[in-house]
Amino acid sequence: MAWRTVRKHWVIALATAVGVFLLVAFYTLGQKKIYQATATIQFDPNPPRPLGRGVDAVVEMGTGSYWNNREYYETQYKIIQSMRVALAVVRDLSLHNDSAFLENLPPGRPGSGKTVTPEEAAEVLRERLAVDPVKESRLAIVRFTDADAQRAQRVLSVVVNTYVEQNLEDVLASTDSAVEWLRTQLDKLKGDLEASEMALHEYKIDKHILSVAIDDQSNMLREEMKQLNEALTLVRTRREEFRARRDELAKVKASDPVDLPSSELLQSVTLQTLRERYEETVREQKALLGEGKGPRHPDMRAAEERVGATKAALLSEVKNIQGALDRDLAVVSRQEGALAGLFGRAQKQAFDLNLLEIEYNRLRRSKDNTEKLYALVLERTKEADLTRMMRVNNIRVPDPPLVQRKPIRPRVPMNLAAGLLAGVGLGVAAALGRAMLDRTLKTPDDVEQELGLPFLGLLPEISPEEKHAKGKRPRPRRGGRGGGTSRELIVHEQPFSGAAEAARAVRTNLLFMAPDNPYRILLITSAGPSEGKTTVACCIATAMAQAEQRVIMVDCDLRRPRLHRVFGKGTDVGVTTALLDGELPSDEVMRTEVPNLWVLPAGPLPPNPAELFHSARFRMLLDQLSARFDRVIIDSPPVVAVTDAAILSTLSEGTVLVARAFKTQRELARHGVKSLLDVGGTAAGVVLNAVDLDRQEYRYYHYYSYKKEGYYGQVDGDPEARPDDRPGDSAAAS
Repeated sequence: MAWRTVRKHWVIALATAVGVFLLVAFYTLGQKKIYQATATIQFDPNPPRPLGRGVDAVVEMGTGSYWNNREYYETQYKIIQSMRVALAVVRDLSLHNDSAFLENLPPGRPGSGKTVTPEEAAEVLRERLAVDPVKESRLAIVRFTDADAQRAQRVLSVVVNTYVEQNLEDVLASTDSAVEWLRTQLDKLKGDLEASEMALHEYKIDKHILSVAIDDQSNMLREEMKQLNEALTLVRTRREEFRARRDELAKVKASDPVDLPSSELLQSVTLQTLRERYEETVREQKALLGEGKGPRHPDMRAAEERVGATKAALLSEVKNIQGALDRDLAVVSRQEGALAGLFGRAQKQAFDLNLLEIEYNRLRRSKDNTEKLYALVLERTKEADLTRMMRVNNIRVPDPPLVQRKPIRPRVPMNLAAGLLAGVGLGVAAALGRAMLDRTLKTPDDVEQELGLPFLGLLPEISPEEKHAKGKRPRPRRGGRGGGTSRELIVHEQPFSGAAEAARAVRTNLLFMAPDNPYRILLITSAGPSEGKTTVACCIATAMAQAEQRVIMVDCDLRRPRLHRVFGKGTDVGVTTALLDGELPSDEVMRTEVPNLWVLPAGPLPPNPAELFHSARFRMLLDQLSARFDRVIIDSPPVVAVTDAAILSTLSEGTVLVARAFKTQRELARHGVKSLLDVGGTAAGVVLNAVDLDRQEYRYYHYYSYKKEGYYGQVDGDPEARPDDRPGDSAAAS
């Protein structure tokens, strides 16, 4: 569809494409030639380290984790394009006094001689300077454009050199600042170190501490406290032992001193002997009792005395042991107290020594820290001095700028190709836009898609050659009219023309629309005026008359009637007079020069046409006409302009809507169809009138053969053969 539209409006498309291409070509060839100088800059993450990898630089130059941050690269790109670099370049080359640079003139063309401030010239330079990073690398491409290739190379060289030098100067300036700060801190730390050393020395003198006495005294006190603790523990153990023996001896009963602790018996031979004697006397006494001697027996008394003596001796020995234990316990207690005092004094000396050691360690730690910091700052100061003297830079220029021989703009082949593509695209767009702006009905597809009605056929536009066909003598009209062929009667006067064949095709389509109940009363109307409805009505009526049918045309356009002029009739007799008289005129009055065709003109024009069509007499008139003739063809006013056609559509069996190709607006035609359907009329279909078959839209329609080849039904080349003699045509007409 789009291709067909473009082919239809190929002139507009071609003119637009050629115009755009020529404009692009003239614009491209008229542009100023612009040259571009390029240079490659490398950011080295591992610059030379003469002092070794173990020496860190005072100022970071890209090494370390900071290098991995993308912000570093972006910062360097902005620095290259910075005002600082641009101003340095402008002042170095005096670009603010170079009018050719400021106006970007090609070589050989003198400038206007104007001068600007260095800041303004720097802005001009920055506008032509660009930095593009190279993907997945540490390289960047610096570009500068100018109308002079040599000037572009010269300016870019100074830009690159200025950036490299400023980068090194920034590093050296930062290093100098760091060195000055380190030296200031070094002097301060030196004073702090000396003060801390004197404070430590004075503390030792004040506290009588030798250089190594603190640790020795601490070790001696720890050993002494260890020995005192062991002796005190031993004394306390002995005290508890004596106390336990005394408590055990206290449990000995006077009535039965035999029950003595085994430990005491083992330690005291005397106590063991006395116990054995006591036990022996007790056995002797029991033996005497066993012999039956009484208590008064001298032996028994002697035995009791021996028992009492041994018992008293045993108890006395127990008391002696208890007394000895009490004395030992007292001695041990005094020893414990003395040892505890010694241990307490040693512990106090340890605490005092700890306090001395804490203060001593604090002073010594302060001195050590200051000494370490002083050594570190001293080392960094020496390294910074060496780094500053080496002047190491991490920016390199692998590819310096060169003079370019080919301009980058304008790109003539690319611009011409783009102009050609743009021209073709705009040409296609112009053709499609022209087609979209054209809201008229043009093709049968437009009729069926826009109106939703069947397409009955089209009538070609009658050319001058057809109106004055060779070998055809014009027939005089009744009423004095004569001359060339009339558009309305071309089907009769030129039955072998394309228009005649097209009319017969419309007739055939109408007959086949309802083969069982063919339309007897057919209304011909249009949406708007001047669309050829009267011509179409005459052609259809003539084609039906040629099919041996009695056809009458009724001119119901009571506002602007035309049928009486077409057939040379008068205006004194017609539809209005028939309605008033109640009877039709005679056949002779209504007969035309076309065989089997009669016409009923409009007659005198009434002031109220719509009311006449609503009357019962008009319905009776249609009934009379339908009874006397096979087909009744009604010509009516436009359906949108007045209501006459809408009223007549309700009285007709079918309505044919006429649309003029490339004139009838789609919206107007849809409005006309809606007006017919709203009143209950029957729309038979649409006829497309005044079609130029030479146009591209109708190339593939079979009607094309009607105009170019004539009637294809001619038999053996006989030009006088009637179309009705074609096999099957009469059957179709019936």
